[in-house]
Amino acid sequence: MTDEGRLLAGRYRVGASIGRGGMSDVHIGTDSRLGRTVAIKLLKSSLAADPAFRTRFRQEAQAAARMAHPTIVRVFDAGEETIAEDDGTETQIPFIIMEFVDGRLLKDIIKEGAIEATEAVRIIDGVLTALEYSHRAGVVHRDIKPGNIMITKAGQVKVMDFGIARAISDSATTVAQTTAILGTASYFSPEQAKGESVDARTDLYSSGVVLFEMLTGRPPFRGDTPVAVAYQHVSEAPVKPSSINPKVSPALDTVVVHALAKDRFDRYQSAVEFRNDVETAGAGHIPVRRPADDVAGGLFGAPPEVASTSELALKQLAEDQTMDRTQRRPPVIWIWAGIVSVVVIVIAVMFWALSLSPSNELPESSRRVPVLVGTSYDDAQNALLELDLAATKAEESSATVAKDEVIRTEPPSGTIAPPATVVKVYVSTGAELVEMPDTTNQPFAAAEPFLLERDFVSGSVTTENSPDVAEGIVIDTVPEPHSQTPLGSTVDFTVSTGLVTMPNVVGQSLTAANQLLQTPDLQLVPVLEPDYTCDQLPGSPITTQSLAPGDVPQQSEVELTYCAN
Repeated sequence: MTDEGRLLAGRYRVGASIGRGGMSDVHIGTDSRLGRTVAIKLLKSSLAADPAFRTRFRQEAQAAARMAHPTIVRVFDAGEETIAEDDGTETQIPFIIMEFVDGRLLKDIIKEGAIEATEAVRIIDGVLTALEYSHRAGVVHRDIKPGNIMITKAGQVKVMDFGIARAISDSATTVAQTTAILGTASYFSPEQAKGESVDARTDLYSSGVVLFEMLTGRPPFRGDTPVAVAYQHVSEAPVKPSSINPKVSPALDTVVVHALAKDRFDRYQSAVEFRNDVETAGAGHIPVRRPADDVAGGLFGAPPEVASTSELALKQLAEDQTMDRTQRRPPVIWIWAGIVSVVVIVIAVMFWALSLSPSNELPESSRRVPVLVGTSYDDAQNALLELDLAATKAEESSATVAKDEVIRTEPPSGTIAPPATVVKVYVSTGAELVEMPDTTNQPFAAAEPFLLERDFVSGSVTTENSPDVAEGIVIDTVPEPHSQTPLGSTVDFTVSTGLVTMPNVVGQSLTAANQLLQTPDLQLVPVLEPDYTCDQLPGSPITTQSLAPGDVPQQSEVELTYCAN
C-alpha cells in the first residue's frame, strides 16, 4: 500500500516521497491544521514490529522535539498510525513530523567532489554549533554523517535525526539490522566499532570524519565490508587530508588528525574546543595543542592510562615478591560487615532517589531564556530585564524576518542560565541589499536562469511591442537594473514581441501617412504606388494599404496606393 495521500493523526497529509533510508521513508507533507509544509518520516514496518523499538523511538523523538536551534532540524510532532496491510493484518507505524528544509544533503554535494576549504570550515562550524547545543542538553547524536546534514538554498547548515540512532542501538534489533539501518560504518568512532559506551566525543570523532571527507571527497577509511571499515577505525591511523588534496592547509591537517584520535581522551573533548580550532585553522593558523585539562576529566573521568600515586604504589607492592607481610588480614566478619553496610547504603540512596518527584519549577538562582523571536529589541530587552537577565544587541540580515525584529538569541530560548547572564539578541536588518543585475537587451531564456542562480525569484513576464528590440529580448525589469534591492526579490520582466502596431492610414494624405509609418515608434518601410484612375482629391489621399491595421513584424514593407490624378 502506498503511503502517499494518507492522513496521519487527522491532520498530516502525506505527499510525495523525497528520500529513503535504511530505517525510514521521508515524504513531503502538509499540516492541515496550521497550513504549513512539513517533512514526514515513516518508519519501515520491519522495525515498527519491535515494541521495544517503538517505545524507545517515541521517547527519543520527544527528546529531540525539545531542542530548538537554528542549526537543528526541528521535530514538531511524533506518533503512531494504525495501517491495514494487504493481508488484513494491522500494523502500528511510528511517524515523526519534522521541519521541511528546502536544500541539499551534504552527501550529495560531496559526490560532486572535494569542497573548498573555506566552505568546509563554514559547514563543519555549523555542525559543531548544533552539537554544542545538543550536548548541553544531554543528547548525543551517535550518527553524524553527510546523510544527516542538510545545506539550505541560503547556505544554512541543518543537522537532523537527533536521537534516532540511540533509539536503534537501545532497541532489540540485531547487529546486522543495526548495520543495515545505519548504512555505512565509514563514520563510526572506534568505541562504536568495539561496541563500547559512547559519549559526546563520539559525535566529535564522526564530525572529524565528515570534515576529512569534505576536504578530500572521500572518507578516511574504505573497505569491501562494514566490518573491514570498522576495523580500520580501531587499528589504523588516517592519512593527512593534504596527502589526497594538496590544497588542504597544514593547519586543517592538524585539526583533522586530532579529531580522529583513536583514544577518546586524546581527541577533542568538547564541540567548543573543536570549533575554536577549526576557526583558527580556517584563518590560516595552526592551532596550539593544549594539555588535557581538569574540565575533560570532570566530564568524562580521567584517562584510563593515568593512575593515581596510591594505585601505582599498591601495584608495585603487589608485584614485589621480596617483601614479607607484616600485618594480619582483617577478620572475615569485618569484611562481611563492610559489604552489608555498603549494600544497605546503596539501597537507601536508590529508594530516596526513586521517591523524589520531578519538578518543573526553577530554583531561585536560575532563569530560563524566553522566546523572543519576532519581537522588537526594546520588548526583548524589557522581557529579559524582568528575569534579571541582561541584553546586548547584534544585527544580521535575514530574508525571512522583518527588519527590526528579533531573529534569535544566544543562548537560545529555553536555556537555563544564572541571573545577570548577558543574552545576545540578534535583530534583523532586513534582507541583504545587492545591486540588481542588468539583464536588458539579453534573451529572456538566458536572463531568467541568470537571476535565479543569484537567488532572485522570477515574477511576471509582460510582452511589449518594439520597433527595434528583437523578439524575446528583455526590454526592462522591475526592480530597475543597478538599483539596490533585497536579495531574493521577485523580478518582473518586460520582453519584446518583435512586432509593431500597424495603424490605419487609408484616407490620410500621402505626406502624413508616409511620415507616420517612418516614425521612431514604428520604423516601417512605405512603398508608394500611384493610382491614376481615381478622381483628383487634395493631398493625394491613401486609397489602400497592403498590411491591415494590427500587429506586424518589425521593419515590414507597406504598399500604399494613393490617388495621383
